[in-house]
Amino acid sequence: MAQTTISIRMDENLKRDFDKICDDLGMTMTTAITMLAKKMTREQRLPFEASIDPFFSESNMTYLRQGIAALNAGQGIHKTMSELERMENE
Repeated sequence: MAQTTISIRMDENLKRDFDKICDDLGMTMTTAITMLAKKMTREQRLPFEASIDPFFSESNMTYLRQGIAALNAGQGIHKTMSELERMENE
């Protein structure tokens, strides 16, 4: 079967971590990507669930922006770690 080359860009740390995991599994990154491509082609879907992290939902981001604005305006509430731990246990 004829071979072809693909080129992808990814974060340097991600590549290093991906290469390490592949090596630990006894395969190359090329083998892992080929396995992914074969599985996707065979099943006609992503072989894992793809979802959006709820942390980055618009409502949460709005809340975080409001909190940052309040802190920048000097309206923040300061708590020590022990105070926060007591609040958690209440």
